[in-house]
Amino acid sequence: MDKVTCQNWYNTVLLRKGIKITHLRLLAALAETSQLSAAAATLGITQPAASRLLAEMERIGDTLLHQRTGRGLALTPGGKALARRAARVLLEIEDAGRELHEIAEGAGGQVRLGSVTGPAMDLVLPGLTRAADVAPGVSVEVVVATSDVLCEHLMAGRLDFALARLPPEPGATRLRFQHLGAEPVSLVVRRGHPLASGEQARPEALMRYDWVMPGPESVLRRAVLARLRAVGLPDPPGRTATSSFLLTLAILQASDAIAPLATAVARRFATGEGAGFAVVEAGLGIEVEPYGLVTRSESGLTPAARRICGLILPMNPAP
Repeated sequence: MDKVTCQNWYNTVLLRKGIKITHLRLLAALAETSQLSAAAATLGITQPAASRLLAEMERIGDTLLHQRTGRGLALTPGGKALARRAARVLLEIEDAGRELHEIAEGAGGQVRLGSVTGPAMDLVLPGLTRAADVAPGVSVEVVVATSDVLCEHLMAGRLDFALARLPPEPGATRLRFQHLGAEPVSLVVRRGHPLASGEQARPEALMRYDWVMPGPESVLRRAVLARLRAVGLPDPPGRTATSSFLLTLAILQASDAIAPLATAVARRFATGEGAGFAVVEAGLGIEVEPYGLVTRSESGLTPAARRICGLILPMNPAP
């Protein structure tokens, strides 16, 4: 019996022996919580009932799926594998329900998307403006965050798609990536800053001021430091690190600090006579590594999500 035939036979055995959606929900919850009581609460059942379901799964699969630990329980390799696939099945069922609802509603539906900051301004914002005209029945929830957070939400089924970068974690193999482009970075200061004259700033002048940088693990921070070193500049001085966009702007307004921001964001806040910020002309050519359209590899988009994705990325067909 070849590997594929063996796998199909085993899948059929699981179904014939009576594996149910409730079994899959419990196993997925256990993978999230590592606590039988917490998993039971997620399903709205008692802990003894959850214990019986877990025992049934082990009997159906004819394998040990968990082992007790001092703080709860841990899934065995077999339990982790089944939990991972259970989560995929549950996501597919949820998407199927949403798709049926969208078909019944006609042009309606709900879409959950995520984006890193630059594309949120350059692509998502104008796409949503178009959607308000041509898809008024579709409601859209937008999450703006770092790529690792967005990809985690995507794999958990909390987002339909994201404009982000793939994380290096092994779980990223469950994601599909379509390249869109690099994200240029500008240096931003308050209006009236000594470097806001419009003339190109000398490299050494940039180092006279504090820089507000994102945290050590940020791809933006890595890109900025790598580019500065490439042109022979030291790491910039900086007493504050934050991932908060609003706090960054507040610090810029109250000081002579410099902050690297996505160019799309810088244009929004440093354009026009009433703008409170300015872009420093430094000629450094800083770019963050390319981002793209990220979707779950094992499933397609619902009709509403495909429609919104097409309005955000009219030149890049959605999967």
